[in-house]
Amino acid sequence: MTKKKKHEKGAGSTPATVELERAGVEFTPYEYEHSNDHMDDGYGVEAATKLGFDEHQVFKTLMADTGNERVVGVVPVSGHMDLKALAAAVGAKKAAMADPKVAMRESGYVVGGISPLGQKTRHKTVLDESALKYDVILVSGGKRGFSVGVNPNDLIKVLDAVAAPIGTW
Repeated sequence: MTKKKKHEKGAGSTPATVELERAGVEFTPYEYEHSNDHMDDGYGVEAATKLGFDEHQVFKTLMADTGNERVVGVVPVSGHMDLKALAAAVGAKKAAMADPKVAMRESGYVVGGISPLGQKTRHKTVLDESALKYDVILVSGGKRGFSVGVNPNDLIKVLDAVAAPIGTW
């Protein structure tokens, strides 16, 4: 991995990379040609396939609503988010998926490119504990066709997140 020192103009420049740079966190940018032709499997599976990573090592960012607040869950693209487990991890009684329009407005990103990093509105974030098995995981870099590889412990620190078993297969 290379430590990004300066904010580079161009395709890889997003609020997510800016947040990582400001925090002094090492990350690796990964770009690929996004295509809507095969979206039955989802954006994250497309990223894993095109970048050559295991689907358990590539994570998707999902937003849920607990009734009192919105929270972010980051789970492997190979599975789903357990909403009850997410709610428990943030001390709520229940959670439901947030409306995609709300998720886009509050994150500042489009669906399929929502990153847990650099969001317009900061939310409590929970990273599936399976991420801790890896030295590097991939999360969205803030747009479709762009991911960043980052150490999961660094991601937890930057986001002030918690790790919990919120992924299901």
